[in-house]
This record gives sequence, structure tokens and C-alpha cells, in this order.
Amino acid sequence: MRSIRKLSTYAVVSLSLLSPLSVSASPQQAKALADIEAKGLRSVGSERLETMISAAASPSKIEFTRSWLAQQPKASGGEQWKCLSEALYFEARGETIKGQFAVAEVILNRVKSRQFPGSLCSVINQGTGKKYQCQFTYTCDGNAEVISEPRAYAQVGKIARAVLDGKDPSLTKGATYYHTKAVSPRWSRVFTRTAQIGVHLFYRDGVQTASND
Repeated sequence: MRSIRKLSTYAVVSLSLLSPLSVSASPQQAKALADIEAKGLRSVGSERLETMISAAASPSKIEFTRSWLAQQPKASGGEQWKCLSEALYFEARGETIKGQFAVAEVILNRVKSRQFPGSLCSVINQGTGKKYQCQFTYTCDGNAEVISEPRAYAQVGKIARAVLDGKDPSLTKGATYYHTKAVSPRWSRVFTRTAQIGVHLFYRDGVQTASND
């Protein structure tokens, strides 16, 4: 991810300010280095940066089981959590817990990629407004978005909370696309398939090879 590599660069700059060499630097040189760091962090975007920092903050292990999920506290959060919870509910509530985590991972992968908008809500609602010309069908299929299964919503809410708090499922090998096995979109013929989890197939940009079949 270019954003992650960029953050690493700025982290190195930050550490250099504490090195013996930088201690002897002039105030002008130190200020120039600080300005470079600040400019770089601003270029990432606050929402994308917040998501990336959270993803690195809590590497605790996930168990893809109902018992593990049941032990997690009741989930809540702000707008980004709500957007992700709703996306998981409408896109993957019939999937296994592992499958739901995989869909969440794809959405976060998009936030981290410069090919997509820099926040969860923007990624999920990209293209909404024209029927069937959006990224996530439920946002533009013309049907009312009614949550009629509160238990299912509570479950995906916990999954959304877990990934936003930095728990990394590491399931899709960087995938930024997926579809169900019931369809075969044209783009699936040219993208690299990275995983098959439940009823979903996952892809990232690149040419699909025989080894991905």
C-alpha cells in the first residue's frame, strides 16, 4: 500500500529527529524536517490515516467462531462504524463469521488504497445515486434499507467494531473486490483471484493466472 509506505517514510524522518546527528542540526534544518513530516501526514488524509493507525494498533488474534464473537462486548460507534455495520449486514449477513470478516477486510483495503475514497462511508457509498451503478448493490438497487434482523445486525456490528479497533483478519491477501459464486462479472476475468471464502470470491487488481483458479 502506497499510503503505508509513505507513513513508514515519515516515521523514519520522525525518528531521525531524535538521532545524535539531528541533535546537532541547526534549528532551521530541524524545522524543515518537521515540516516535511507534517506535510506528508496531511497528504494521507485524516480519515484514511485514522483507519490505518487503528489497524496497526491492536493486533490481537481473531477466532472466526460464534463463541469468540459472543464474548466480545456490545458494539457501538460513530458514522464510520455505522456505515461498515450496515454494509456487512446487507452484503454478508448470510455468510459465516469468517466470510463477514473477509468482506470487512475488502472494504478496509479499499480505504487504504488511493484508487478509492479515503473513508469507509465514502467507499461504501461510491457511485450511489444511479441504479445498479454503485460499488455495493444494496446502496443503489432501489430497495429500502431496512434492518429487520437485529441479532444479525448486532453480530456484524461486533465485526465492524473489531476491525475498526485494529484486529486484522488477514484473509483476502489484499483483495479490493469480491462477488458471489452466483455471478461472473467481466472484471473477474482480468483480476487476480486471492481467496474463496463461503459464497464469495475475492480479487485484487492484476492478471488472473491458472494458479488462481
